[in-house]
Amino acid sequence: MSPRRVRPSRLLVVPFLAAGAAGLAGCMSPVAPPERIEVRPLDVGAERDVVPGDSVAPHGYGDDGAAPAGEGEDGEEAEAAEVAPWEEAAGAAAGAAPPAPIDADRLAVVPDVEARLAQYAPTPIAADLSALSEEDRRVLDLVIEASRHLDPIFLSQVWQGNPALARAIDGWRGGERGAAREYFALNFGPWDRLAEMEPFLGSWEHPEGAGYYPEDLTREDFEAWLEAHPEDREAFTSPTTLIRRDGDGGLVAVPYSTAFREHLEPAAALLREAAETTSNASLARFLSLRADAFLSDDYYASDLAWMDLDAPVEVTIGPYETYEDGLFGYKAAFESFVTVALPAESAALARYEAELPWLERNLPIPDEHKNFDRGAESPIRVVDEVFTAGEARSGVATLAFNLPNDERVREAKGSKKVLLRNVMRAKYDRILEPIAREVLRAEELGRLDFQAYFDFVLHHELAHGLGPGRITVDGRETEVRLELRDLYATLEEAKADVLGVYDVLALVERGVMDERLSETLPATYLAGLFRSARFGLHEAHGRGVVAQLNYLLDRGAIAVGEDGRFRVVEERFPQAIRELAAEMLMLQARGDYDGTEAFLDRWGVASAELESAVERLEGIPVDVRAEFAVAGGE
Repeated sequence: MSPRRVRPSRLLVVPFLAAGAAGLAGCMSPVAPPERIEVRPLDVGAERDVVPGDSVAPHGYGDDGAAPAGEGEDGEEAEAAEVAPWEEAAGAAAGAAPPAPIDADRLAVVPDVEARLAQYAPTPIAADLSALSEEDRRVLDLVIEASRHLDPIFLSQVWQGNPALARAIDGWRGGERGAAREYFALNFGPWDRLAEMEPFLGSWEHPEGAGYYPEDLTREDFEAWLEAHPEDREAFTSPTTLIRRDGDGGLVAVPYSTAFREHLEPAAALLREAAETTSNASLARFLSLRADAFLSDDYYASDLAWMDLDAPVEVTIGPYETYEDGLFGYKAAFESFVTVALPAESAALARYEAELPWLERNLPIPDEHKNFDRGAESPIRVVDEVFTAGEARSGVATLAFNLPNDERVREAKGSKKVLLRNVMRAKYDRILEPIAREVLRAEELGRLDFQAYFDFVLHHELAHGLGPGRITVDGRETEVRLELRDLYATLEEAKADVLGVYDVLALVERGVMDERLSETLPATYLAGLFRSARFGLHEAHGRGVVAQLNYLLDRGAIAVGEDGRFRVVEERFPQAIRELAAEMLMLQARGDYDGTEAFLDRWGVASAELESAVERLEGIPVDVRAEFAVAGGE
């Protein structure tokens, strides 16, 4: 999130479907020696990548992908065995006959796929490893190897038909088809994450529930099942289960540890080896407990250990965000961020941790809705990114994150904010500044500032740990996430944007932050909204961005001139931000699904001015495409 570039000794392209002979079916080679870390293509095209739990074949290439009842893979009678329901469901998928082959020659590819791929600018992301010991580098190697196992897991979490499709296009090279194959890698599937998940390859409709649920399952079916089987609610709404059909057509929850055992077992073994290699006690404890969690689905102890992690190698690995689950927002996707710590930069931000209780008290909502029960710990880590896997590698690159999401952990210890400095710097230079020159009035350009951008992203992440979490609705204890379901992520990300601005301005007034931010932050935030809007004006997160712009325009806090360029109205901006933050926080405090839907319907529709402004950005990359460059100690 800040400068610090190191000339790479070797440039290593990260996307797991990288062009080259290995491609989709390239095998993982042994870990590199400590003096050099190689980021190699992952074997997502291998036959074994149809993981247990993949019970639905791609549309049009088979029914449910299962072998005929009572038959094994070779058509022979299967012996009856007494197994748990989830083992039966997962086992059926694991031993099922493969889906009908996909005829790659007949797959339609959108004619502009090469232009779509070009929206992501290949960008070297340098990380300085010079401070790492030989032991640290060995640990880094092992964690990267463990992380590679999360790519095929996430591939099937996005869609159960993805592994078969990946194998079908494995041989595509060059031209339109080569671009389609690379774009498939970038999106982890045949749907364009920048175009509301429309297909760019084939004509499959994107399933709302991704690969987490049977594709024919509706919200009504799911709720009806839970009403008839209330004992299933905890397992069915768990973030670490898949929902599958059993042999009788009923529903069953399959634990991740069962469904993805093929990849989680070797990943766990590598994490344990890394734990035994490191002499850092906090890292050894986290890696060991996270390895246990991969096989037990109980992530609580390892989440607590992650909060205490303080090591040269900063690792975040496991099932975390629920954005991919568009049906309910229950299911967590596997991902990994392998980073190196920047302790001096982290120490410079430690003062904000002490301000969190004050920031909670300062929220613009009644005290009864404030969350004073969350843990006061909120470590802030500034890091350089070295490698990503799973959801962290899909689509738009992450700038920062605030984890864990488990409210039990947040109440016990708070949450940790991790800022990816090298990624943030790359996005600011390659994307934000060019966008500002196209959409902001000339007088605003002088106020654009990287430090304001850095501070906004930091306080966006801090804001995720503020406000309502556990709430009471109609006399029952619940969580905001469970009440807002599929709308939760949209509102929560928008709330964090707005509250991030509100908090920075409040801390400036309090004398904690540089007063120059009151001038530079509003313009930098406004330019950032246009950057985010390009991720899809009409998709979930895009609607939250549009809602912010429309609300502030309506309140006169932002104005657009006849030339279509935007400016901040300084005298109205702080109050409008306060009012918008209050409205969003109260929707969360009430667990108001209908109110949130009405709020987004009113404010989350792109105006003609916004559509026109976004169209002017066509020549600017939408995001960076990371090429991780690892410095060999120079």
